[in-house]
Amino acid sequence: MSSPLEAPLLDRIKSARPTLWCNPAYVPAVDPEAAEGLSKALDDWALIAPLLEALFPQLKQSGGEIASDLIDVPDLQTALGYGAPHFGRLFVKGDHDLPVAGSVKARGGLFEVLMHAVNEARAFGFLAADESLTKLASTEAHSFFGRRTIAVGSTGNLGLSVGLAARTLGYNVVVHMSADAKEWKIERLRRFGVKVMQYEGDYNLAVAAARDAASRDPLAYFVDDEDSELLFRGYSAAAAELKTQLEDAGIVIGPDRPLFLYLPCGIGGAPGGIAYGARAVFGPDVHCFFAEPVQSPSALVQMMHGSDQPLPVYEFGLSNKTEADGMAVATMSQLVARRMRERLAGVYTAGDDDLFRWVSLAYSHAGLQIEPSAAIGFAGPHFLLSTEAGRHFCATHLAPDALNRAVHVAWATGGSLVPEVQFQTFVDRGSSLGSQFDLMREDL
Repeated sequence: MSSPLEAPLLDRIKSARPTLWCNPAYVPAVDPEAAEGLSKALDDWALIAPLLEALFPQLKQSGGEIASDLIDVPDLQTALGYGAPHFGRLFVKGDHDLPVAGSVKARGGLFEVLMHAVNEARAFGFLAADESLTKLASTEAHSFFGRRTIAVGSTGNLGLSVGLAARTLGYNVVVHMSADAKEWKIERLRRFGVKVMQYEGDYNLAVAAARDAASRDPLAYFVDDEDSELLFRGYSAAAAELKTQLEDAGIVIGPDRPLFLYLPCGIGGAPGGIAYGARAVFGPDVHCFFAEPVQSPSALVQMMHGSDQPLPVYEFGLSNKTEADGMAVATMSQLVARRMRERLAGVYTAGDDDLFRWVSLAYSHAGLQIEPSAAIGFAGPHFLLSTEAGRHFCATHLAPDALNRAVHVAWATGGSLVPEVQFQTFVDRGSSLGSQFDLMREDL
């Protein structure tokens, strides 16, 4: 399955040790296809903005826009060990605090649910082509949608996003959740009137069950996290938002100031969509890395082997068990794998203990309330600048001395909705583990 050159890397993967894989097929380039996709995404977001504003009072001030802050974190950058000038500048993209759903999944889940609602209402004659979409926030619309169901498979955050949006419109909602889902997410969904189905198996089993159940109901719609163009498109618009924020901070990305995005990855839809949009916006000057737990490196094994068939992490002797519940995924989305073949710079993995250390540091040095899965982006600069593979990547793809001016963005994907007591256990666990990262002790 692998070349002799990949054998040492496979040994690291199988032993669940932190690993960086740089994509040999990676081609930094201007990307007209991605640009066309991003343009469509921005048009669609503008279309549904009035409806979002009508449905969710917290979006009135933003005019129905789903957006998060770009956070400068100089104290945290130093605490992480990235204070030297050659590390460039670190930011956090605050999708852990996105409105309505409190995670990056708001960019995909809300987008797909509302786009489907608009299409369905028009297809059944409830909404005329010239009528305002705000009609879908009416009591009459609530009754119309109440005869229909939306289903999704999730480990948590996508279920929250889809569930909140669909129930607000009036849909019946069924969220099929794996054994990795956190109890507080399940309870939050149930309080909102969502039916939650739980399974002993993993995420992929929950998705398969959701797909099967929806296929047998003519009035059900399935949000397919493994193969959804709408989810992917919704996520991609975040890149245009990031460009504006960087420019507002006086930062123009280019050959002499490259941009690195570190994107937590589960099934791959959110990081894939964001990376796709980033290519549209920044072209050859952005380099996107997916980040995964050592026991669930579904994107790493899929992308490394380039297979057209799903490649489960179980085949490598891994458990797919991790405290980063949103990333406990055994196989990567094939849609995303195809789109990322020449667009993804690489994938790295990190251990759970380090995730909790980063959660604690992010809270104590920047006041950020993030989940363990959202903290994995903080490993990115270390892999890039302190490993042989990372240094080779930079020598291959960057202009001389550009790294000193590089901008690193760790994408924080969730956390603000975590109950305070639960979040404090994350912080306490991270503090109890000490300040020496397992990653720093690794020979990479």
